[in-house]
Amino acid sequence: MKPIQTSLAPEAIGPYSQAIVAGNLIFCSGQIALTPAGKFLEKTVAEQTKQVLENLQNVLKAANSDFSKVVKTTIYLKSIEDFAAVNEVYAEFFSEWKPARATVEVSNLPKNALVEIEAIAIL
Repeated sequence: MKPIQTSLAPEAIGPYSQAIVAGNLIFCSGQIALTPAGKFLEKTVAEQTKQVLENLQNVLKAANSDFSKVVKTTIYLKSIEDFAAVNEVYAEFFSEWKPARATVEVSNLPKNALVEIEAIAIL
């Protein structure tokens, strides 16, 4: 196993890695709307989703992968009412390839984020 770390995504805010490569799989930790410098974006769910996906994109790139190799994502929403707004931004990043996905509403997220997304990809 190999941990992935890039300065192009925010550092982990706890005792975990941005991602782990195990065999030919990359397990990306959930990302919230933190900039690579660690500043939290207290903006709309669409703006937060864009930052989250940019973070994931940079973590995947550091692991020599990209969105075309993502096989599964999980989206955690503070409000399921944001489902359509998140889908709109998500579709910009996954326009050709659409991985398997689960979306769930949760009672709270770190830093009171509106959205968190994790991903599993192949190398």
